[in-house]
Amino acid sequence: MSFVVAIDGPAGSGKGTITKLVGEELGLVYIDTGALYRCVTLSMIKNNVGLEESEKIKEILNTINIEFKKEENKDSVYLNGEDVTKQIREKEVNELVSQVSHLIQVRENITNLSRNIAEGKKVIMEGRDIGTNVFPNADVKIYLDATAEERARRRLKQNQEKGIDISYEEILKNIIFRDNNDKTSSVAPLKQAEDSVYIDSSDMTIEEVKNEIINIIRGG
Repeated sequence: MSFVVAIDGPAGSGKGTITKLVGEELGLVYIDTGALYRCVTLSMIKNNVGLEESEKIKEILNTINIEFKKEENKDSVYLNGEDVTKQIREKEVNELVSQVSHLIQVRENITNLSRNIAEGKKVIMEGRDIGTNVFPNADVKIYLDATAEERARRRLKQNQEKGIDISYEEILKNIIFRDNNDKTSSVAPLKQAEDSVYIDSSDMTIEEVKNEIINIIRGG
């Protein structure tokens, strides 16, 4: 029997980190939908496929192979057999992924893939439309938010730890652009589901956010 926890929110709100931690503590399967979109974006870049080339994009979607692996206590992402964990977080992908995720054919493909992965499992999944579109009947829905400035600071720290060189100003600009893009999208826009719990994590530690979400899931 399936059990789905849906965590939505804007880019850089800490969804990925928190979802992973909560999943590990509660034994839920963590599905990184953002990484799925980033893999499609990276594949388009590698194959010089533009946003308007729908037939070539369709070909990529029909042949792409994405795997999530746990290696030495680290989550790795493989695209067609290649470890792309770092590549999918680099500047070129960051600047294009929001636009790729707005393409109807890409969104439908990833939505179906996410549902198939979750079938019959206890999962926790994060994104921008998990509780509103992918799993509208999710057992638990949370909308995780934070100010754009705080999200940029967090992303800068993450990038520094991974050896990715992007300035705070560039990150903030990208986050503001993505917020506008995601909220005004004609395809599954970012918005809070009516039956979700809102959490503003701007002044909260990772531990505090994790514990609050675990408490919500456990019905406390």
